[in-house]
Amino acid sequence: MNKVFLILSLFFLSINSMNAQEWITDFSKAKNIAKEENKVIILVFQGSDWCAPCIKLDKEVWSTDIFKQHATENYVMLQADFPRKRKNGLSKEQSKANALLADKYNPQGFFPFVVVLDTTGKVLGKESYKKVGAEGFIKIIDGFKG
Repeated sequence: MNKVFLILSLFFLSINSMNAQEWITDFSKAKNIAKEENKVIILVFQGSDWCAPCIKLDKEVWSTDIFKQHATENYVMLQADFPRKRKNGLSKEQSKANALLADKYNPQGFFPFVVVLDTTGKVLGKESYKKVGAEGFIKIIDGFKG
């Protein structure tokens, strides 16, 4: 019985991990992957535990199966999160890296803010939350690729 439970647990965990959004938090790593795989970088500035439009964008776009599938094939997803709750706090290194990204790509401090970048970090387009669903957001992002 324990073996069956263990096997089923591993099966469901593997399915869950296949559907999980692959977020990168290191800009250099994102650029390297984008170059290797010929993909654009989607840099997302968010306040994951306090920003209502950020949470809506995650629920309506980033967490949908249609977006995850398209992103896996076309994008490198780079997250710059700015949580406020202590329990969600980032390391000092990650907080500093996110602040540097914000200084360069989001000096106005908009949340959520989506920046589409080429493999060198050049801005191709910018967007914020729009109630257009996953397919609509994919069209917007893909429109920046030229």
